[in-house]
Amino acid sequence: MRNDFRPTEGFFEVASCPPMDLTVQSLAYQSWTADNLCVESFHEETRYFTSRWDALCPYIDVTPEMLALARKPFIVYALPPDGNFGVPINDNYGLVNAADENFWTDPWRARKFRDLDKMFKHFHQSEKVIPGKDISVEYILELGAEHFNAYDIHAKEIDGFVDYIRKLDVLILQVHADNGDLVFTDVSILLPEREQVYGSFCQWNTDYKNRSPGIYACLMAARWTARNGYKYYNLGPVGDYKYKSLLVTDLEPIYGIAMTDPEHPLALDPTSPLHTDFKPSEWNQIYRVPPG
Repeated sequence: MRNDFRPTEGFFEVASCPPMDLTVQSLAYQSWTADNLCVESFHEETRYFTSRWDALCPYIDVTPEMLALARKPFIVYALPPDGNFGVPINDNYGLVNAADENFWTDPWRARKFRDLDKMFKHFHQSEKVIPGKDISVEYILELGAEHFNAYDIHAKEIDGFVDYIRKLDVLILQVHADNGDLVFTDVSILLPEREQVYGSFCQWNTDYKNRSPGIYACLMAARWTARNGYKYYNLGPVGDYKYKSLLVTDLEPIYGIAMTDPEHPLALDPTSPLHTDFKPSEWNQIYRVPPG
């Protein structure tokens, strides 16, 4: 999935474009206009576009009309696995079956979890669930601005996250050290219809890197998942994150759509996401099973 985005004019700058139709369209948890649907992305120096929900949201729904509206090349990742849009890409969601007692009693995992607990024994944990409708862009920036800056998360993608969670609840986990330092903030979306807690982002203090704060945040979230009646904690894409193997019990295919002119420079570059994530024969394939 996309990990090479860089804005052309600095963080939180939006690429200039002519005025467009501002009619609001909506589907599932998403709403958009022609003006805010697409986020400018780059592979090396070649521009392409992703959706406003790309960086922080799971299970992105599409319609043929949305795809026609988008600027091209346009890549959509993480379509619902139970839908009829998209093809499987070269990555998977890593799921933690936190409801399975065997996950917690597995000797290797149990030992690793004890080691993590020892490192955070004297730290202070907090958890809260907030209705997404009460969460603003400003609050999300307060929780994760350093993370967004480090990973080049665009302002439009933060807007997209706030849009996505309007009808959902959000879990916020934090750990503080005795000296008051905020060690990490972990933010997840609650998806009761999928029995999932989806990990959207984690911002952690590099001063505590030797304590593996990111992994401990995942452990905290998995424990919350089990205590609160959800089945899975979704760690997001796992292809580039080997540390997630400690927790992953199940892999779920990630589906994507790539809309492009086959002669576009992005399509002619074998190192671009059009090639690393898709087969050329799958470009411009909207439906998982093409209509017969």
